[in-house]
Amino acid sequence: MSNQGKKVKTHYRGTLDDGTQFDSSYDRGEPLEFTCGAGQMIKGFDAAVVDMQVGEKKTVHIPAADAYGERNPEMVLTFPAEQVPNIEQIEKGMKLFLSTPSGMPVPAVVIDVTPEAVTLDANHELAGKDLNFDIELVEVEG
Repeated sequence: MSNQGKKVKTHYRGTLDDGTQFDSSYDRGEPLEFTCGAGQMIKGFDAAVVDMQVGEKKTVHIPAADAYGERNPEMVLTFPAEQVPNIEQIEKGMKLFLSTPSGMPVPAVVIDVTPEAVTLDANHELAGKDLNFDIELVEVEG
C-alpha cells in the first residue's frame, strides 16, 4: 500500500557516513509530519517512506544527488565591501541571509571577509554529502 500523497509522520535520525549526527526528531521528541511525494522532503527520504507501513523501521543510505545535491561552485558569491552593510560586524563563520529576486531568504555562510569584499557560500550545509537515515513510520493519515 503506497503512502504517495498521504500525510505521514516519521521519526528519524540523520547521520553522515562518518557517524556524525546532523539531525534527529527523536531528540526533539516530536515526529516530522509531511505529505509523502509532495516534494517537501529530499528525494531519497520521500522514496524511502513511500512503501513503509506504520511501525516499520528502516535504515537508508541516500547519495548526495538524492539528498541536498552536489556542491555548486556558482553558489559561492563575493560582494564588494561597498555593497555590504555593516561589513565591520561580519565575521567568518557567521550565517547571513541573502534574498532571491522574489524575496525568498537564502541562508549563506561567511567564508571570507577582507577590507575589499565578503565571500559567502549559499550551498546547503549538507550539499555534496551522502546521508544516512534511520526512519520509523509512526502514522499515516487517509
